[in-house]
Amino acid sequence: MLFSSLSDYGQNVISSEDMAKVLAFLSRDDLEQIECGRHEIDGERIFANVMELETAPADKKPYEAHRRYADVHFVISGEEHVGLAPVAELEPAGEFSEKDDFGLYGEPERESWVTLRAGDLVVTPPCDAHKPGCCGEAGPARLKKVCVKILVA
Repeated sequence: MLFSSLSDYGQNVISSEDMAKVLAFLSRDDLEQIECGRHEIDGERIFANVMELETAPADKKPYEAHRRYADVHFVISGEEHVGLAPVAELEPAGEFSEKDDFGLYGEPERESWVTLRAGDLVVTPPCDAHKPGCCGEAGPARLKKVCVKILVA
């Protein structure tokens, strides 16, 4: 799944070669046992951050975005709700860190949501801010996920 508007699609291009590397990593037989932390796939071009966390209500989580990397959010176990909104429509909530390729943003006037369960993924390119790690109506719960970073700019 790729979430995008047609006007932003040109910023969302991920090569099929890069996506094949991501999908090969996510298809590993040992993904449920993989340790948290960074896992290199193709050096600084493509790498995975594996994490375990407690999801939180959406009003407790900020929107974030990147300028150089697209994210592939993949759920190993649990359920995650991810908010999506165009960066161009958001106000920054502080300085963008070029070093970390990371910025926080305020709440959007319009947003979309996707629910990810084990085995599901969503791709968030630089033009789309995202609010990961949110819980659903059942409340906070454990989540194990992978966020694969793909250099696109």
